[in-house]
Amino acid sequence: MSEYSGPRTGRPPTRAENGMIATSHHLASQAGITTLEEGGSAVDAAIAANAVLCVVYPHMAGLGGDGFWLIHAPDDDEVRALNASGPTGREATRAFYRDRGRDTIPERGLESALTVPGAVDGWREAHDSFGSLAWSRLFEPAIEYAEEGMPVSRSVADWIVEDVPVFEEYPSSGDIFLPDGSVPGVGDRIEQPDLADSLETISERGARDGFYDGEIAERICADLNDRGSPLLADDFAEFEAEWVEPITTTYRGYTAYEFPPNTQGFAALQVLNLLEDYDVESWGDGTVEYYHHLAEAVKVAFADRDEWLTDPDFVDVPVDELTSKGYADDRRDLIEADSALEMGAVDPGITFDGDADRASDPGGDTVYFCAVDEDGLAVSVIQSIYHDFGSGVVGGDTGIIMQNRGSFFSLDESHPNRLEPEKRTFHTLIPAMLTRDDDPYLLYGTMGGEGQPQTHAAMVTRLVDFGYDVQQAIEAPRWLMGRTWGTESRDLSLEGRISDEVVRGLRLRGQPTRVLTDWDDNMGHAQAIRIDRERGWLEGGADPRGDGSALGY
Repeated sequence: MSEYSGPRTGRPPTRAENGMIATSHHLASQAGITTLEEGGSAVDAAIAANAVLCVVYPHMAGLGGDGFWLIHAPDDDEVRALNASGPTGREATRAFYRDRGRDTIPERGLESALTVPGAVDGWREAHDSFGSLAWSRLFEPAIEYAEEGMPVSRSVADWIVEDVPVFEEYPSSGDIFLPDGSVPGVGDRIEQPDLADSLETISERGARDGFYDGEIAERICADLNDRGSPLLADDFAEFEAEWVEPITTTYRGYTAYEFPPNTQGFAALQVLNLLEDYDVESWGDGTVEYYHHLAEAVKVAFADRDEWLTDPDFVDVPVDELTSKGYADDRRDLIEADSALEMGAVDPGITFDGDADRASDPGGDTVYFCAVDEDGLAVSVIQSIYHDFGSGVVGGDTGIIMQNRGSFFSLDESHPNRLEPEKRTFHTLIPAMLTRDDDPYLLYGTMGGEGQPQTHAAMVTRLVDFGYDVQQAIEAPRWLMGRTWGTESRDLSLEGRISDEVVRGLRLRGQPTRVLTDWDDNMGHAQAIRIDRERGWLEGGADPRGDGSALGY
């Protein structure tokens, strides 16, 4: 590791001895740290924080969405992975959409709500395995913010303005987020009494009796199914979150853990494998060589991701080969130091048996958060309703916005991510963890669709290769190779703090650069906690591109 001290940041990292949580909204962080101080586990803190995020960050999180967990217990040498993403309903067939004249699944509206929300059952399973406090205690802050009102944050205000057309088309959500028909400003209060009732039901009756097997699922489906969604209450009742094996690679003496398919975790591991053979430290952070090689590695990894990523219960995804060091050695030959590949034009190294167009545009808004408790339990969690405010549709009188994650399925029967009943779709959500000598070292992740594997690589290289602390790694200028909101082309988007000379150098190498604002929301909201065993500190950081904080005690 370099002794380079890194850049000055707008805030220092948070350091504490006993427990820590980092989230994308300060109220969620407060709920989490209070839970830890009361003797709750890191899982308890994460659930309490996630429930608050479902209220105060409704454009990125919600009871109607999915979640993924990586958990390392102090008495365990292994990292456990919990898949809380829901499958399609049994009536969600390609014929269902073709009979309605659809060539693709709509991105918004009732027909985009076709997958069971998985997040709440993930809370149940994680709490059953690692919880300390009573289940009902975890929902008290979220219920209060839903009943009494939550303050509109900068990010929420910006996205409400962006989504006024969505709210006008789907008044079930517009009635909540355009109170009195007007756009709220930062600091205004939004009350969500129906959502408070749903949280209260889950708190009192549990995830199964209250949500999946009970009245919430019935009320959601009685409304949505009658109006065009294929979801049925039986689909909710049959779903359970499941433990799966995480996938790994090594990077300069650390073990990197990512989530297996149906998520894009293998692409994040491929990027690290492609980079490991380079002398990244010699490039220096923020240089032409650094951004160019990172962008090229992403193009190569995404060729395989777009070819293969789907539910492994339906397609035998060759993850072991795709994440092997030997495969990366072969694929690295595609990368040239002085010229750029065309994004989307790189052939996959292993070809799926089919001829469908693999082009993808996996956007989506997300919350990432992480926590460590006094006993050393470490959790890395990500949760989403896919697009900002999901499908735009609220399920009946529950106050729950339904995710539109299933809209990413293809109706082309030769596509690996083709729509099938009871199938999980291609997911961008990837919580991450680095370990050293079998102990957790870094919990990290971000929102941002295609940007997630890229920001993972930025975090790892800036911490491991350049010796940054977590706040420096989060705040350093970022890039995104691919589509950003509102663009058709796949550019190399760069934050405006990247110098003109670096932008010029990238253009000379053929990179299709596009300069954004200095602190751009397209780059995602990253959070991280590093466990500094040498100094005895937990070191947390939160992204100033969002509204979050890292808190410890």
